[in-house]
Amino acid sequence: MNDYDAIIIGGGPAGTTSATLLAEKGHRVLILEKATFPRYHVGESLMPFCYFSLERLGVVEKMDEIGYQQKKSVQFATTDGRISAPFYFFQHFDHPAATTWQVEREHFDLMLLDNARSKGVEVRESTTVLDFLKDGERVVGVKARTGDEDAFEVRAPITLDCTGRDALFQRKHGWRKRDPMLNKISIWTLFKDAKRDPGLDEGATTIAYLPEGGWFWNIPLRNGIVSSGIVAERDYLYKPGETRDPAEIYARETENNAWIKDHLDPGEQFGEYWIAGEYSYRAEHCATDGLLLVGDAFAFLDPVFSSGVFLALKSGEMAADATHAALENGDTSASAFTQYGEDLCGHIETMRKIVYAFYDPEFSFGKLIRKHPDLRPKLTDLLIGNIDGKDYTDLATAIEDFAKLPEPLDYGRPVATV
Repeated sequence: MNDYDAIIIGGGPAGTTSATLLAEKGHRVLILEKATFPRYHVGESLMPFCYFSLERLGVVEKMDEIGYQQKKSVQFATTDGRISAPFYFFQHFDHPAATTWQVEREHFDLMLLDNARSKGVEVRESTTVLDFLKDGERVVGVKARTGDEDAFEVRAPITLDCTGRDALFQRKHGWRKRDPMLNKISIWTLFKDAKRDPGLDEGATTIAYLPEGGWFWNIPLRNGIVSSGIVAERDYLYKPGETRDPAEIYARETENNAWIKDHLDPGEQFGEYWIAGEYSYRAEHCATDGLLLVGDAFAFLDPVFSSGVFLALKSGEMAADATHAALENGDTSASAFTQYGEDLCGHIETMRKIVYAFYDPEFSFGKLIRKHPDLRPKLTDLLIGNIDGKDYTDLATAIEDFAKLPEPLDYGRPVATV
């Protein structure tokens, strides 16, 4: 006896996307979320192609009503403060999606959770999943607890792990495999009333370079707030014999990029400094019998091109479609999600190549475009998230003139079952 058609662990963008779309197909769906929303979360910058997932969820009008900071471009700043020609999305893509948003995730995620509720999804917040219920190797549900209440069990033919970087199933089963080269540390915080660029560039995401392959992100939000973060190697941030205090490290590094110093100096830092380390990973498998991994619970690439929320929404859509088909066919075994794994790993590998190039000291977008001006449209396609059905082989070949690109990882597909 099943209590639901699908149990979804986690109420972030991946979980709410999957839940909403499954409920719209008539399935009985339960979200179990350990936090009580709203809650803070990093990852505020949306790629333009997030629009199509949000449109499918029916929340684009709500996004505009809320009035999030509009984002029309991405730009790059050298250490001496020179800014690149911005990649204006509207110059390449004549569509409403060419203007995207910078969002406060506590509000954005709550909007998506409320949208799921409005479509008939049952949501239980402050509920921690303690363990997975199994019949042999098949996942048949979960054991959970809401607040201080007694633990309870719920069952469904399919469970979707959408627990973000907590990655509940891969952590419990030792499936996490770190990316062999992307071993970065991030320190970030918020500023009030920092300097903003004028006009079209007011909401631009700026990637500002630091020595030794490090960089700042600068993401303008509503109400005069800026999300600012540093990404670099551990040995660069935590130099021997020097401070390990994040505020002091931040102050030190703002001196290493003239654009960042110019923009942050007028502002006032507030709140805490958050730290995350070695966050690039992929699970050994994306599915086993009765269970599917979605969003960051499956893989996280790197923050550099704001792919986190995009891949969460995208994989949430893909998971909903694959799960609906599996439920309709009465087969939620691992093999039912073979195409899901192939497609999702393919999308990640496409973006992984350009992330590796970004960190290669011999690579720059300027060099690439000067040598291959005909590839600027394809590069912009990749930066805006236009990855469905696109072949980026020629772009990867051109990038290899300047950077060593990784071989595709040979894991991430469903568990092989007989």
